[in-house]
Amino acid sequence: MRSSWYNKLLLIFGPRPPLNWLLLCLVSVLVLIALLGSSSSNAFDSVTASVRPDIYSNYRRLKEQAVNDYLELKKIGANPSKDFDLCGKEKENYVPCYNVSANLVAGFKDGEEFDRHCEVSRDQQYCLVRPPKEYKIPLTWPSGRDVIWSGNVKLSKDQFLSSGSMTKRLMLLEENQISFHSDDDEMIVDGVKDYSHQIAEMIGLGSDTEFREAGVHNVLDIGCGFGSFGAHLLSLKLMAVCMAAYETTGSQVQLALERGLPAIIGNFISRQLPFPSLSYDMVHCTQCGIFWDDKDGMFLIEVDRVLKPGGYFVLTSPKSRQQGSKVSISTPFEEYTRKLCWNLVAQQEETFIWQKTTDAHCYISRLGVLEIFFEKLLVIAFSLIFSDHPKRPGDEDPMPPYNMVRNVMDMNAHYGGLNTALLEARKSVWVMNVVPVGEHNTLPIILDQGFAGVLHNWCEPFPTYPRTYDMLHANGLLSHLASEKCNLVDLIFEMDRILRPEGWVIISDKVGPIEIARTLVTQLRWEARVIDLQNGSDQRLLVCQNHS
Repeated sequence: MRSSWYNKLLLIFGPRPPLNWLLLCLVSVLVLIALLGSSSSNAFDSVTASVRPDIYSNYRRLKEQAVNDYLELKKIGANPSKDFDLCGKEKENYVPCYNVSANLVAGFKDGEEFDRHCEVSRDQQYCLVRPPKEYKIPLTWPSGRDVIWSGNVKLSKDQFLSSGSMTKRLMLLEENQISFHSDDDEMIVDGVKDYSHQIAEMIGLGSDTEFREAGVHNVLDIGCGFGSFGAHLLSLKLMAVCMAAYETTGSQVQLALERGLPAIIGNFISRQLPFPSLSYDMVHCTQCGIFWDDKDGMFLIEVDRVLKPGGYFVLTSPKSRQQGSKVSISTPFEEYTRKLCWNLVAQQEETFIWQKTTDAHCYISRLGVLEIFFEKLLVIAFSLIFSDHPKRPGDEDPMPPYNMVRNVMDMNAHYGGLNTALLEARKSVWVMNVVPVGEHNTLPIILDQGFAGVLHNWCEPFPTYPRTYDMLHANGLLSHLASEKCNLVDLIFEMDRILRPEGWVIISDKVGPIEIARTLVTQLRWEARVIDLQNGSDQRLLVCQNHS
């Protein structure tokens, strides 16, 4: 008997052999193969078309990168089969860009020789800075906060013995270790813990454990010694950053970092601190070596810049002036703090605490003071322009003060800070303060100070004759023009028209607009130089002289 499936086939194809069925299956298979082949071919073509450019571009990039890497290695004299050499012993504590002797040769003085000048001391030697022979891996916290290996830092016994009495009480130099007293050491009754408690009481707190509740979360400790005050604040969950000037030996910053405490190299001498405005709740200075009323209070202005409203400036100094049985601060210092709207909240012996006001009305009355810090740096930077400048060929010897700059146009005057800085520097020059249309109208404040000033739209020419100003100054004007969609080329040509032959132009702005301006002014046959302010920002100075 035939199977049931055979009977079903007979019903479909009849009694003949299933040739039709076989042909149908064969045709179906061929059609399916053709369809799959076509789609596969199209898919392969599309993938190939999309991948091939990527393969080529990736190969091109790899080839370019290999060439660049080869040129870089060739530039530094690297040999793939040879390791870099170790630096000499003299570089065990090497910090780039700090070279006092080179800075002195370059003309830096009055403390600026101790500052960072990468343009003077660029070291092209490629070598590996090695640790000292006696170097040991630091101890883990919390032990490493209070005990460090003496061989890890550059500190001699003589430097230890010559350190301040308070420092000696907080640090002991043993055979191969430096030990710092911790807060648990009850032998020190007049140490850091009591000092911190005293500051808390002076600002109305019951204990230094209440600092955070009073809004003090971070502290800038200037000239921090060896970090003991910062270490104590850190134990109170406060962020205390130590900042001290560069030192070839006995570095405060090096010892603080070796203890695992936050610390950076920095000072106030010639540039802004590497912090944004309104950064700290407290700025602290104990015998930090800064003469705060020098340079017309510029250092105090910088403290005010980084201090938050309501923040505290704590100053402990044995050099304060003695009046009878009471210690006082010098009269210029008092005058500067008054202009900054600081209130003296407390004084105990040699410790003074000021609080930065939150009163908006006081801020409005002193806006001009806040603007003059940067302009004062400019006055210092181009002081050679104002005095002892070479006379023009053929001219008779000019009368003192040998001043070639008689008038200045401040093309974006803000609050008249440059005018104020020039007056305080006793420069015999007058300033036309221009407030650009579209900026905040500060002209009433400028005029109220007795200065000359006008409003002007710098998308248009300025109403003056050619060759009428000895110097042009523009702080942030290029960025302002970009926001107003004005033509920078038109502005540069207008500046060339206004400027006298051999006149000077100083532009401060972001690096992008500065580079564009530099390209344009060189086409006008101006001598131009871009200066990096070395303050961690993208601000640059473009200093030019018109020789056309």
